[in-house]
Amino acid sequence: MRLTSLFFFLLPIVLIAQNYDEELDNIVAFESNIASKKIDFKTNLNTANYDLKYHKLEFNLDPSSAYLEGQITSHYVAKEDLNQVVFDLTENMNVSDVYHLYSGALLNFVHTIDDELIIDLPALQNAGVMDSLKVIYSGNPVSSGFGSYEQSDHNGSPIIWTLSEPYGAKGWWPCKQDLNDKIDLIDVFITTPKFNSNNEENIAVSNGLEISQITSGQDKTTHFKHQYPIPAYLIAISVTNYLTYNHVVDNNGSPFEIVNYVYPENYDNANQSTPITVDIMNLFSGLFEEYPFSNEKYGHAQFGWGGGMEHTTVSFMGGFSRGLIAHELAHQWFGNKVTCGSWKDIWLNEGFATYLSGLVIENFDGFESFTSWKQNRINSITSQPGGSVYIIDNDTTSSRIFNGRLSYSKGAMVAHMLRKELSDAIFFESLQNYLADPDLSYGYAKSDDFIVSVEETVQVDLTEFFNDWLYGEGYPTYTIEWSQPSENLARFVINQAQSHWTVDFFESKVTLKLNGTNGENITTILDNTYNGQEFFQTVLFDISDVEFDPYYDIISKNNEVVLSLTSNDIQNEVSISPTPTNNKFKIIKPRNLTIDSLIIYNVSGQNVASRKYSKYIDVRDFSPGQYFIKLFSDKGLIFKHLLIK
Repeated sequence: MRLTSLFFFLLPIVLIAQNYDEELDNIVAFESNIASKKIDFKTNLNTANYDLKYHKLEFNLDPSSAYLEGQITSHYVAKEDLNQVVFDLTENMNVSDVYHLYSGALLNFVHTIDDELIIDLPALQNAGVMDSLKVIYSGNPVSSGFGSYEQSDHNGSPIIWTLSEPYGAKGWWPCKQDLNDKIDLIDVFITTPKFNSNNEENIAVSNGLEISQITSGQDKTTHFKHQYPIPAYLIAISVTNYLTYNHVVDNNGSPFEIVNYVYPENYDNANQSTPITVDIMNLFSGLFEEYPFSNEKYGHAQFGWGGGMEHTTVSFMGGFSRGLIAHELAHQWFGNKVTCGSWKDIWLNEGFATYLSGLVIENFDGFESFTSWKQNRINSITSQPGGSVYIIDNDTTSSRIFNGRLSYSKGAMVAHMLRKELSDAIFFESLQNYLADPDLSYGYAKSDDFIVSVEETVQVDLTEFFNDWLYGEGYPTYTIEWSQPSENLARFVINQAQSHWTVDFFESKVTLKLNGTNGENITTILDNTYNGQEFFQTVLFDISDVEFDPYYDIISKNNEVVLSLTSNDIQNEVSISPTPTNNKFKIIKPRNLTIDSLIIYNVSGQNVASRKYSKYIDVRDFSPGQYFIKLFSDKGLIFKHLLIK
């Protein structure tokens, strides 16, 4: 009966973990598949000499056809003297005209096989001067093969949708493709037939706030305005016969809407699934800060592939599971407000989005479910001996960017281990400060920027932590040796081996759970900084066994806990007196026992003093507190407590 009860108690936890793993696998598979179609992009240094300020994006399309007509107006400031401006645009798109907006002059341009649109300016544009260009173009983006602009159908109704991460934006509009410049403000105008061939109304979706829908004859133009900095890959559009419904987030008296755009055939199921978004929004806002785009909207738009994509203010969704909703919403803070400064730093997007999905499990499902979630992340990470969270240059042109084991799971667990390193309060404060950092907020951050920001909050050098867990590869395997050499005293020795040569030692806080012979238990945290490190702990019960990392807070594998036997007879032959003391203590021992030397440790396991044996040991210079003494005798090691008042 007890076994049956335990099974039914654990079953929901197991199912929650399995469901999340399936959701994460779908997210990773989707984003990796998308990336694999867009791996040939290299940073275009020719687009780095100007600063984009504004885009007006005007699209004319019919969701029953892949053909697109566009007019893109770009306002920019020269960062150096310019006689040309370069945009990224796939070579198969047809540029008909380029205009200098202020003068109205028609400009010369070259569209190269390297996907560069090179525009000759009418005169030298001096550094610091703003100018504006309009590009008129058309074509079939699908034929580029990037998968960034898709035309298909659902239940017999046509749909157009885009997905540009990481290198797909240039597949359907002239832009600055790389992560070096966010556009300060965009207006998006989408003109479509008002009704599709099934006489269903076409509904357009894009970033920001919907400003208007204007019908002219058989066509309808929908205008969206987004007034926050945004990179090209997060700009998106979609058009189909959506049904819409809203949820309202109170937002401490400044409410905003969550707008859901769903297929009519999925309306009932979606309407049952999406209300949890409000609860997740409130959780994230409480832990971090107010939703970054609350004066516009948040939204979901259903689209034709599995997984999801976190376009700013509107995530494109292949389904509406809680895990997917949480992951894409998390990106609005980690990825959209603060965007990874290069694809090498993608963990700042995906690792944190994955971890925030774990926080949903922790807060909504409880401690045991969260522990199971962490265990599954660790199992995935340690399934191979190598691999760092940080990505090397060569791997930014491959689907390695979206590696589920490293960018997602290991990135998430590095975030969790940082939380354990700092404490909950300091961890969340550091992330709040990171998101609010004026040098990073609504801009870009690289891993070193993140580290500096956190260090400014915690006032602790975290170089070793990040060198091991972020930049280094692999994981540790621990051997924990423990003993209870005398009444109320436990001793631990920690050693580790590393799975990969890039890390010589993983510094970490190690959690041990000490279980007593009569059902007692306590948890202790040991700050392990080197092999062979000894720790001592006051324990007011007889220990039956020791559990290593019982809550799965450390990335590790194949760990072993070993009982080390010591002779209690020797321990009982020696005593120290007085304790407590504020002056000195006496070592009392039998004449036939020889003590050569001793080491005094503090409660953190640090060696604070080494002494040759003397009958009296002076401790007047010691700070008040609890200490442990290891005596080296001719009959073995002897361990004692010492309290200094």
